Amino acid sequence: MTSRTTTVTWTAANARRTARQGLVCPGSRTPAEVVATLPAAHAQVLSAAELSVGLRATDLTRADVRDALWKDRTLVKTFGPRGTVHLLPMDELPLWTGALSALPSGRPPAAKDARMTPEQVETVLAAIGDALTGPALTVDELSAAVVERAGAWAGDPVMPAFQGMWPRWRQVLHLAGHRGVLCFGPDRGRKVTYTRPGVVPLDGPGALAGLVRRYLYAYGPATPAHFAKWLAAPSGWAGELFAGTAARGEIEQVTYEGGPAWVVAGDTGFPAEPVRGVRLLPYFDAFLIASRPRERLFPGAAYTRALAGGQAGNFPVLLVDGTAAGVWHQRRSGRRIAVTVEPLAPLTAGQLRELEAEVARVGAVLEGNAELTVGKVTVGAHA
Repeated sequence: MTSRTTTVTWTAANARRTARQGLVCPGSRTPAEVVATLPAAHAQVLSAAELSVGLRATDLTRADVRDALWKDRTLVKTFGPRGTVHLLPMDELPLWTGALSALPSGRPPAAKDARMTPEQVETVLAAIGDALTGPALTVDELSAAVVERAGAWAGDPVMPAFQGMWPRWRQVLHLAGHRGVLCFGPDRGRKVTYTRPGVVPLDGPGALAGLVRRYLYAYGPATPAHFAKWLAAPSGWAGELFAGTAARGEIEQVTYEGGPAWVVAGDTGFPAEPVRGVRLLPYFDAFLIASRPRERLFPGAAYTRALAGGQAGNFPVLLVDGTAAGVWHQRRSGRRIAVTVEPLAPLTAGQLRELEAEVARVGAVLEGNAELTVGKVTVGAHA
């Protein structure tokens, strides 16, 4: 008997993705439960991450996200996919660190005369872990502790920075997060601090397979190339990883956008109806970054207006019926939050009412009073 491959349309895939992320019917969920569905929230701009999480539940505010991070410790802020800062569920950190520390090493991040040998990398990672066994440290305090433990060479100012040069050891800061020996602590005034999360990474191969399943549950159908871009990993390596995961029966192939793609094994149910509704997503929202193909999520004029050279996340986005249909910006003054939304096509009366309700939700999450203006957004893309 010949098995039949499931065919999935973009419309069906998009409807399932938005529903699973709480962008259709947000429910009552904890911050950690929300982040697990993403399965990571980009947090280079923490206020944007707070909004990403809050808008996916009916009763969360930015204070709830902060409590999850710094009081309850159900969320952790650390270096995640692509080496960038993300929020991750604390109970999934062993899987994340196991998977991220097993990624193939790419091109050295530093110039030739600034690079570290593999032995020096391990020395610095051990020094970071030892230094963070006590109270949280600012980057300057951590730098002094690393140099004391590893040697003066680790402090050589050889890494180009925003307004000067960073010490040599800083080039492995994100790797320390991937290894699970470092994460962010609460800010000390205006200074970032680092601490040790206290987790043991899972075995690499098993953790990578688990990460593939989480990614596909959130964004499938997807290809190895999509997964590789999400992680900033080699596409050939991702192809081998998918092949091995499929050979164990953990994922299965479908037809998507005219070609082969993958979903979690048995996860072939998709909505029959397209997604409807109006949503506002902030800078670097996970859905905008990870959904593929990008030209379907950003159709027509949206590809030019809502992306920055093809890069998603640099603009907050107005979603209408599951696709990018404009950009927006918010400016805060005390409790007043002025929200300007620039649709790329006229909105119906019903869509305008939905937009007003969505702006009110933005205000509730940010613990302020949001006011809507429909007009031109003059603020450029985020760097």
